[in-house]
Amino acid sequence: MSRRATAQLVGVLLLLGCLAVAVLAPVPYLLLSPGPVVNTLGSTDTNGANIGAVLQIHGAPTYPTTGRLDLVTVSETGGPYGNVSLLAAIRGWFDSSVAVVPTSLYYPSGSTSQQVTQQNTVEMDTSQQNATVAALRQVGEPVTPHVQVGAITSGTPAAAHLRLGDIVLSINGVPATSPAQTRDQVGTGHVGQLVTMALLRSGHPLTVQLRTVPTPGDPTRPLIGFVPIEGYTSPVTVDIKLSDIGGPSAGLMFALGIVDKLTPRQLTGGEHIAGTGTITADGAVGEIGGIAQKMAGARNAGATLFLVPSGNCADAAAADPAGLRLIRVSSLSGAISEIGDVLAGRPGVPTC
Repeated sequence: MSRRATAQLVGVLLLLGCLAVAVLAPVPYLLLSPGPVVNTLGSTDTNGANIGAVLQIHGAPTYPTTGRLDLVTVSETGGPYGNVSLLAAIRGWFDSSVAVVPTSLYYPSGSTSQQVTQQNTVEMDTSQQNATVAALRQVGEPVTPHVQVGAITSGTPAAAHLRLGDIVLSINGVPATSPAQTRDQVGTGHVGQLVTMALLRSGHPLTVQLRTVPTPGDPTRPLIGFVPIEGYTSPVTVDIKLSDIGGPSAGLMFALGIVDKLTPRQLTGGEHIAGTGTITADGAVGEIGGIAQKMAGARNAGATLFLVPSGNCADAAAADPAGLRLIRVSSLSGAISEIGDVLAGRPGVPTC
C-alpha cells in the first residue's frame, strides 16, 4: 500500500473514531418516556411475587370494584441516573413518545441519584397521605390531621433522635399546625440553638432535644434534618403497596381508588380509566410533568378515558392522544362527578 493510501486510510479511521466518540459522548439531556402503568384497583408485584391489593383498607367496609383506575408514570434516562449519549438523544428526537429536555430544567447541577430518590420518596409518601385524607373526607370518614416526620437526612441531628412517622406536637413549646409552619419554626432560630420537640411515638409522648447545624449551601440557616409532612389519624387505615415509583403525581388516582373501594357505587362503571395529578389533603388536584408521556402510556395500556389536571390541559390537547378522551379535573369531588357524567352520557363534561 502506498504512503498516500496509508495516510488516507489512517485519516478515515481517525475521522470515524472522532465521529464515534462524538456520537457516543454524553450530552446534558434527559430522556422522558412512558413508564409503568399500575391499576390502583388491582394487585401489585414485587420482585415477581404478588403481595396483594395495591390499596389495602382496614377499619371500614369495602366493596367490589370493576374496571380500572390506572396511575401512569414517566421513565427518566440521564441526569442523576446516568449519561445520555448524543445518539440516544437523536433517537429520542425522532420518537413521538419520548421528550428530550435539558437536564438543568429538572435538576440542579450536581444532583445525585440518591438525593433525587430521597426527594421522590418523600413526595410519594406525602402524595399517599394526602390522597388518603382527601378520600376519607370525601366519603365522610373521620380524619384528624397532624404533622409527622417524613424523610430523615443521614448524618444530621434528626437521624440520631427522630424516627419516621413520629408525630410532631410542638417545637420549643409552639404547637405544630402544618408542615410549612413547622419548617418555619425551626428556621426562625439560629445555628447551634437547642431545639425541644414534643412528639408522639407509637402512641407514647416523648420529648427530645436537638442542637441545630448549618444548612448546606446556606450556613446561616439552622437545620435539624427531617422533612415534616401532613399525616392523619382515623379509625380507617389505608396501606398503599407500591414500590419503585416516586413523586407526587399519582395522588389523584390513589384517592379515586380509595373512594371506589369505600363506596358501593361502581365508580368506573367497568370502564378503563387512567389519569394523573397531584392532590392536597383538601382534594385539590394540581398539575404534573410529562403529560404527553403519561398519556402515551395510558393509551398503550388500553385506557379510553384520561383525567387531566386543569393546568396541563393545553399541553395534553397539543399532544393529540388518539383514542383517549380527555377530561379536565381540578378536584377529587369534581373528578368523581365528571366520571359519572361521562358514563351517563350527560353533556357539558369539561374537556381539554
